[in-house]
This record gives sequence, C-alpha cells and structure tokens, in this order.
Amino acid sequence: MALSLCCRRALQRRTSFQKTFRRHGYIVLVPEIGEDLPEKNPLLQKNGLPEFSQITIENCMAAIGKQTLDFESDIKQIEEKVESEENVDVFKDVFEPIEKSGSSLDMTWGLSKTLYLGNSTLMPTKSYLAIHERARRARAVKFNSPTIYNAVKKTLNDTKNMSEEELRVVKKFALEGKLNGLDLNDGERAKLTANLNNILAEKSKFKIKNEHATKAFNHQINDPQIIRGFPEELLKGMVSTPSQIVEGPWFVTLQPHISTSFMEYCPDRILRWNVWQAIVSRGSGYKDSELQTSPQIEEIRFLRRDQAKILGYSTFADMSMETKMAGSVTNVKNMLSTLLERAKPAQDAELANLYEFASKSGFEGSRIELWDVPYWRRKQRISQFCFTDQEIQEYFPLPKVLKGMFNLCERLFNITIRQRNEIQTWHKDVKYYDIFETHSSAPVAGFYFDPYARESEKIRTTNNGWMVGIQNHSTVADIKPLAALIFNFTPPTQDKPTLLYFNEVSLLFHKFGHALQHLMSRTKYSEVSGSSNIEWDAVEVCGHVLSHWLYNEKALEEISSHYKTEEKIPSHIHESLTNIRKHTAGIDLCRELYLSALDIEFHSTKDFWLDIVKKLWPQYRSFPLEKLDSHPCSFTQIFIEEWGAAYFSHIWSRIIAADIYSAFHEVRENEDQVLDVGKRFRETYLALGGSCHPGELFRKFRGRDPSPKALLSSLGLKKIKKIVEE
Repeated sequence: MALSLCCRRALQRRTSFQKTFRRHGYIVLVPEIGEDLPEKNPLLQKNGLPEFSQITIENCMAAIGKQTLDFESDIKQIEEKVESEENVDVFKDVFEPIEKSGSSLDMTWGLSKTLYLGNSTLMPTKSYLAIHERARRARAVKFNSPTIYNAVKKTLNDTKNMSEEELRVVKKFALEGKLNGLDLNDGERAKLTANLNNILAEKSKFKIKNEHATKAFNHQINDPQIIRGFPEELLKGMVSTPSQIVEGPWFVTLQPHISTSFMEYCPDRILRWNVWQAIVSRGSGYKDSELQTSPQIEEIRFLRRDQAKILGYSTFADMSMETKMAGSVTNVKNMLSTLLERAKPAQDAELANLYEFASKSGFEGSRIELWDVPYWRRKQRISQFCFTDQEIQEYFPLPKVLKGMFNLCERLFNITIRQRNEIQTWHKDVKYYDIFETHSSAPVAGFYFDPYARESEKIRTTNNGWMVGIQNHSTVADIKPLAALIFNFTPPTQDKPTLLYFNEVSLLFHKFGHALQHLMSRTKYSEVSGSSNIEWDAVEVCGHVLSHWLYNEKALEEISSHYKTEEKIPSHIHESLTNIRKHTAGIDLCRELYLSALDIEFHSTKDFWLDIVKKLWPQYRSFPLEKLDSHPCSFTQIFIEEWGAAYFSHIWSRIIAADIYSAFHEVRENEDQVLDVGKRFRETYLALGGSCHPGELFRKFRGRDPSPKALLSSLGLKKIKKIVEE
C-alpha cells in the first residue's frame, strides 16, 4: 500500500506496504554508530530475548544505525545478483535473503516501540521517532527497487506452481512497486514525489492547527456540586495536583480522555454545550482564523486525487480499495446502506425513548441534542440495568480475568500459556509468558504483559492499550513470534487488586485476540506473518472475535468473581451486559456509518467539504446540523492519520468478526463442536495471517461469504416494528 493509501498505523504495521517516498520529507539524522559491534543484534541475550537491563537510547540508535546500513547494503547485493543472472528465483534469490537480512532490524525497531510505550523515560518520543524514521526508510528500500520489482512482475507471468502464501508475497511486492510509481516514467515519478511531499506538508499544517485549537480550550470549574458525581479517574485528570481533587478548581480540556468522560458525567447542560461546541468547532476558524483547517482539507483532497490519477486510478477511494477486503467503493456503499436500513429507524426510536426518560428525570429541553446524549444515556443505563460501572467493576479483578482469558484460549486453540520467571523486562510490573503447542517441549512464541499505568512513564490516550509485534514469525529466518501487550490499568493497592471496568475487560480481550494472530502465525515469510499484509479492513477481526466471548455466560463466569467474596457474577448482570451492548446501538452505529460515508465521499468527489456534510448529515443523523458544527475540520483520523478512504474499516471488521463468532455461538451447547470451530479458527485466522486474502480466509472458515446479520443481531437492531413492539 502506498503511504497515504495503506491506512496502516505507521508505528504498528511497520512491515506492511512501507514507502520510500517519505525520504523526501523531513529527515531525522540518527548517529550512524555501532558498526564495530560484533554481534548481529547486540540487544539480545543468548536465549534470544531482549537484554532490557542493557538497552539504552544510545545502543538502540547504534544498533539501528548498523542494521539499516547492513540492510540497505544487502538489498544492493540482491539487486546485483538479480541483474547478473538470467533465470532468477525470486523466492531463493530475493525474498529469502530479505527475510534473513531484515529480522534483526525489525527486532530492534519493535523493541524501541515497546520501550516508547512502556517506559518513555527510557525511550523519549523524540528518540523513538528518530529510530522509527531511520528504520522505516531503510525497510522501504526493498519496495522501491526497480530491479526487484521487474523480477517480481516477471514471476507473476507464471504462478501455477506457487503456493497461496508465495503468491501473496509476490503480489504484495508487485502492488508495492506499482503504488510507489515504479511503472511510471521519470517525469511522472517526479510529479508523484512532489505530490507526496505536498501531502506531507499539508498534513503537518493540519496537525499543528488541530493541536493548537485543542490546547486553546480550558474551562475552569469552581462549583463542587458540578463535579460531585464524577469518577476519581476523571477528577485526577482535571487537576494539576492530587490535593486539588477535593477542593478544586477543576479544569476541562479537549483531551479526549477528559472531554469524553466529562460529557457523560456533567449535569449542567450549558457546560456540556460549551464543551461540545469547542470540540466540533476546532479548525473552523470561528474564534481564530489562523487555526482554520478548511484550506488543508481541500488541498489534501486535491493532492490525493492527483496522486490517484498519476497512478492510474479514477479516485483516491478507488486506489484505496486495492488494499481493502471490501474491494470496491460500491461494496462499501452497499454495506453502509444495508446497515443504515436498520440503524436509522433504531436511532429515531432510541432518541424518542431517551427523551421520554430524560423528561421524567427533570430534563426541560424541547428535544435531546448531541450534547445531551452522553449524559442522559449514562443515566438511563443505570436506571434500566440497576448497577453502575463501579459496582460491576468489583467482579473483574485483573488476576481472575487474566487467568480466565488464558484458560479460554488454551481450551479453544489447544495451546498452553505459561509464565516464565527471571526474565529481564523494562519494569518490575512486567510479566513474560511462553506459548506452547500441544506436546511441544519448547515454546513456539512469547509475549510481555505490562498492565499498570505509570504516570511519569507511560503514554495515555483514549485507547490506553497496545499490542506491539516485536518480532514476526518466519520459517525462513528461523525466528519465533514475540509481542508486547501494554495497558494503563489502575495499579493494585495493599488491600485491593486491580479492578477492571467492563470496557477495560473488553480492551484486554481485544488486544489479546490481536496478539494471538501475531503469536500463532505459522507462515514461512514474515512479510505475510500475523497482521502483516492483512487488508486494513480485516486487521482488527481477531481482536473483535475474542471480545465477543465476553457475552458468553460460561466464559463470563470463568473470568469473573467478586474480589472480596469470590461470589460468581450474578446471571442477571450477564443478561444486563448483553443488553447494555444493545443500548442506543442505533445512535452509535449511525454515527460510525455517517463518518464512513463522509470519508468515502470526500475521497470520491470534488464537491466542497461543507456541501458534502450538508448532503449526508440528514441521511444518517437524527439531529439538526448546528451552525457551529464543523467536525470535519478536526477529523484527524482521515486527514493526518492513516484512515483516508478507510474509516469504514472499523465497521467492516466488526461485521466479519460477528459473523465468525456466530459459528461458535451456533454450536455453544456442544463442547466438542465448539472445539472443532476453535481448531478451524486457529488453522485459518490465527495461523495464516496475511498469507491468504481475507475474503478467501473467511470462506475457508465459514464456507460462504460474510453477512451483516450477526452484527445487527448482536446489537439488537431489528426492524422498527419489532423495536416498537418490544
């Protein structure tokens, strides 16, 4: 995938579709030291695991400096061999040498990211970005080589003797070369290079303006009655020192982990409106014309259209579909339309129901507005399901959840997960686990688990959970998968273990499901191992599948018990958790459908962005479009991150995952059949990773094409008549 097409999170998917076009952006100079280091990878112990006690910024930079030079030199040698021989075997002469040459570089890169997320005092942002940029540029060389590209294209003339995995590797390199412009003449390539330079410049402007607009808002609250019902975690984020939690003042900012929770808990409607309008007007220029991002929106859209045209595509969205399971813009639009048929009527019914509830509870407005929904939805959920998040939290102590999750995966996938002590880590809280196959004496994979928040060391976002693929599986390079799971859960105290909110339990399951696809991969080539080379709209599928198990009553019992009494979670709570997933599902799904449609339309048409908003808004949302609402002006995911023409991937992956889980659900009463489905899931989704197209992978697992029925059913989105009748 091309840089602006692939929609890969650059810090996470480093092996998939990287581009050298970013060479022409800013360059961070990394000290090219360490050439005299005697070992292939000086950061590893004899057991093959990282030597964290000896890892510093300096030796990470030294290792990267040496390894990138070595890798670039190896690519030149591969090119010379290809050019000097008539009959080139691309697997033996190109792909296998690349696998072996790049493995140590990938490991150092993965370790650097792990330290960056797990202990930023050991790996500050500036240092990590320098390492990341140097490694990324070096690894992209293999995809920007005309010599390798021509050899790959020649190989595509005869694929009948290739395995499915080999064909995917060849097609990956071929598509990379095409999207890098290797089919273009010199003039066209120069134009493409200039185009991508300009896109990077406009992205940078958008990012700077958005950050300034986000930081510009800071509202002080002095009235303790306003914050009386706020959770402790939210209050901690609203004060500068712990002593202010009780006395104040408290400050509301637009940082997502503050503003999102504030909208849920703030009882003052005027304050909620104030924060909401600050969120949706960022980049509009209403208050500061210098922070207006509209020029960047239109320029990025224009440049992306130009990029697509240079490469031979009608639109940027069409170009994006080259690397998506969906395959075409038409398929995406059909999916959005199908879901909207159920979601829009449900949204209308939910808003009517929410207004009725709010009116009986003291709400005096004439209708529920966007800034009212988070607050009254939370209040209605508590009233309807008779417990708070804090009460249910007591049933999910982290040790119990972790043990139960491991037991579930061991049973489903016929593996053993065992903690190994006396392993070097970056912090005393970090644990290391081996994964064993049945009857295997040696581990086949391993992962680190870093669960707790450390204010001065860890990055905090709304996500607060990461899976880092430190090392991919490769039979060619003889390396085993290694990963790190990093979270920001509340640390335990002397008299209380870490208690997880249900959304944190879901996050843990999701990230571990993602990790399993990395760790259980059994491919020959790291290029297609785990999540590498998986189409972006399918890359989160395994995480979503494992999360679905939280709504299985037996699985829920296995991961939960009251932290004091060890009492099992009551059956009515299980029923309530299932129903909570359905609560206002229509409102939430309509929002995601709208943003997905907006993204596709932005990258398919030339219409002015505000005209597109006015056209799509009433089709998807049951709220009036407020004059101040300029939400695309801060839609960072599609304009400065890697989600351009790919935002629909969030919903697409949920559709696939729900359909996959339904195979387990259909046979839930028969344990042997459940295990058969687990075996099939392991042999397809966990083992094959990016070595098989996700459409074919789904057919191998399910025996048919995917359907949205399972997702709609799990969200309770039935036809409107049934919703009303119930």
